[in-house]
Amino acid sequence: MGLWARGGLAVILGSLAACSSPPLQPPSPSPDPAVTAASPKAAARWVAVGWQDLPGWGSDDLLAAWPALLASCQRPAPGWAEFCARVALQPPADAMEAALLLMKHLRPWRLQTDNGEATGLLTGYFEPQLAASRQRQGAYQWPLHALPADPVLRRMPRRDIDAHPRFAALELAYLDDPFALLQLQIQGSGRLVVRDAAGAERITRVAFAGHNDQPFQSVARTLLGRGELRDASWPALSEWARRNPAKVRDALAVNPRVVYFREEALPDVTVGPRGAQGVPLTPGRSVAVDRSFIPLGAPLWLDSTEPLSPTPLRRLVLAQDTGGAILGAVRADLFWGWSDEAALQAGRTKQPLRLWALWPAGAIPKP
Repeated sequence: MGLWARGGLAVILGSLAACSSPPLQPPSPSPDPAVTAASPKAAARWVAVGWQDLPGWGSDDLLAAWPALLASCQRPAPGWAEFCARVALQPPADAMEAALLLMKHLRPWRLQTDNGEATGLLTGYFEPQLAASRQRQGAYQWPLHALPADPVLRRMPRRDIDAHPRFAALELAYLDDPFALLQLQIQGSGRLVVRDAAGAERITRVAFAGHNDQPFQSVARTLLGRGELRDASWPALSEWARRNPAKVRDALAVNPRVVYFREEALPDVTVGPRGAQGVPLTPGRSVAVDRSFIPLGAPLWLDSTEPLSPTPLRRLVLAQDTGGAILGAVRADLFWGWSDEAALQAGRTKQPLRLWALWPAGAIPKP
């Protein structure tokens, strides 16, 4: 437990008990017609609790989460303007002050499933950083495509895209590993390290621009089922491709979905990609959620374990992104960053999860 938590947590809880605050009201579904039909169920998935119910509350370095919180305040959800203004004017000096600020102005809500189950799933994702070429040459034979303007072209499955001449004009860059390209499409964004004619390297970002509306199918699962793989890790897939170059295109065609990209300048390599909230993601502090049940920008208390370890992973994170496979009220995908270590952590992350949403006192959450 953190230094401030050993004695300070009890003091904070006691001081807050003496503070007057609006009574807790159960969350209501959003009246916004753009919200999905699942919203009426959302109210049953938010259960008001006390701060003492958050496991490990007091053990996290809350200041490490503050940049992500301030990023979310750049696009505040309804009901957050007052809190965000307070945070901007009076940044906390230490972890205890940060905890006091959160506990005084926010309220915790436990998230649960339809049947009242409070345990869900935590996974991880990252931003790949890959070597690329502007020209198709040598091993660099696998193109990233920009989004076609023609809706007929846009919806073509992978096998047809590879053979269609009109896609040549949409090729942004080329990778030397077909499974690195597939990984990039699954993650949704990435960094390309491009070497120019003089040998200088330039790092650029490719961000998600759309997909071809085809269903996703797992290439790794298919290869495992055929007995061609024993290990579905990305290194094992890349090694399989090197040993079986004649089989690669047919293997990739198992997954008809293709993700299209747009290229963005990357003036600061320490800044993460923008998530669905429209703010840069912070490694270890940003999560993708199902926005039908968790509003983008909401602070969340995450209770899980470290990848491949029983060590508790308990921290403040921000709901700043979404994902096609991130479905349900107790579901989160933790953004690990863009380093090799981030890739390893993301691949290892698949643990049980409990979540609590923190929301302004007196305001009604509107997923």
